[in-house]
Amino acid sequence: MQSFLDIHPEVALALKAGKPVVALESTIISHGMPYPQNLKMAREVEGIIRAEGAIPATIGIIKGRVKIGLSDSDLESFAQNPKVEKVSRRDFPLIIAQEKDGATTVAGTMIAAQWAGIKIFVTGGLGGVHRGVDQNWDISADLTELQQTDVTVVCAGVKSILDIPKTLEVLETSGVPVLGYGTDEFPSFFTRSSGCPVLQRCDDLETVAKIIRAKDMMGLKGGVVLANPIPEADALDAEFINGVIAKALAEADEKGVSGKAITPFLLKNIVERTEGKSLVANIALVKNNAKIGARLAIALSKI
Repeated sequence: MQSFLDIHPEVALALKAGKPVVALESTIISHGMPYPQNLKMAREVEGIIRAEGAIPATIGIIKGRVKIGLSDSDLESFAQNPKVEKVSRRDFPLIIAQEKDGATTVAGTMIAAQWAGIKIFVTGGLGGVHRGVDQNWDISADLTELQQTDVTVVCAGVKSILDIPKTLEVLETSGVPVLGYGTDEFPSFFTRSSGCPVLQRCDDLETVAKIIRAKDMMGLKGGVVLANPIPEADALDAEFINGVIAKALAEADEKGVSGKAITPFLLKNIVERTEGKSLVANIALVKNNAKIGARLAIALSKI
């Protein structure tokens, strides 16, 4: 991979010294939020990780080079360039061979983080099993990546537009531990609970770090999910947001939106229908995940 990989000097030095490093995705910048909120969020999240004592490594592809750690000008480019493509596992050879720009999804970021030797990755929400899966068979590659890639993902659950019970069933079948940070219930992105239990509640990050280390030492392939609920003050009313999501899903179905386009379409639609409230909540949960992810990386580095 060295012929395709560029590790930022700061990140490379931190990894060599065994210091805590936290991976961040770029799809949330290029496809998950509008400009300029996306750029502001990206800068603030990196700042939060630094303030906690870890090194941020936002991951993306620039002219066919996989970048582990982006400059501020790179962040600005991802925030504004409409030609940046979403990159998951299947897309890497296409984007790299043709020297294109690509924003890594959860799955894509996990792959690149493992190439670089980064164990902790912070995102907003996982992809998962889409509603109506029995008709469309739309299941995110994030789930299959968690089955095979040794990276822990700190998230606020899966995006609320998805089928949470079926997503958790797939993760269970794949052998992925789903831990709840300070919660017995799997969070539902914009809200703190979903009615679905996590495998185990963990109230301290040292326990989570020990679980990750034990999994690695036993040679068990795959990632770990640390589900971290959105702060209570930033959560949306469940009845309100579920009604908005139902309308957004209906509109997507009417317009025949599917595949890569479905998640960006739904998120944009939901932002419009909530008059920006969902965007505020989304940014708040990502920041909260960054704080917890940095602390977890520090706990893991001490073992």
